[in-house]
Amino acid sequence: MKNNTPYYIYSLCAALCLVVSLLVVHGCSVSYKFNGASINYAETKTIQIADFPIRSSYVWGPMGPIFNNTLKDLYANQTRLSQVKRNGDLKVEGEITQYQQRNKSVAADGYSAQTELSMTVNVRFTNTKNHKEDFEKQFTATSTYDTKQSLSSVQEQLVTEMCENICNQIFNATVANW
Repeated sequence: MKNNTPYYIYSLCAALCLVVSLLVVHGCSVSYKFNGASINYAETKTIQIADFPIRSSYVWGPMGPIFNNTLKDLYANQTRLSQVKRNGDLKVEGEITQYQQRNKSVAADGYSAQTELSMTVNVRFTNTKNHKEDFEKQFTATSTYDTKQSLSSVQEQLVTEMCENICNQIFNATVANW
């Protein structure tokens, strides 16, 4: 039995299937962002990040600038939002409300073996494009160090780690929308 269908019909069908497949794939494209941000840049173009003052009773001076710079750098590096001084589409403001240390564990001799340092930040977030996303909440991070070390010898490293942790929590709560 001989197939009488001309070769060009098969070629035409194959080409047509290829074109339809490409159109379907192009029309149903999915965008993945590996930084976690899910921002509609057509609507949201700016962010206003206020400096967070320290309102804690225990204070370490460099903590404020470390936190504020870490937060602003995170949004600058992970989004395409322009940072503005006022009238931002998104607004992030608040204060560092707590910075404290406490004994975490006791050694066999009855003295403290580890000390836990903690930091809490109160955040007010406003999305002027969608007020359903507005919130006010607290974010906390902790770090532990061996009590044989002095706080002054580990404080900068631990505060930097806690600031990065809290800033990531804030970023995820404001623009990641997981």
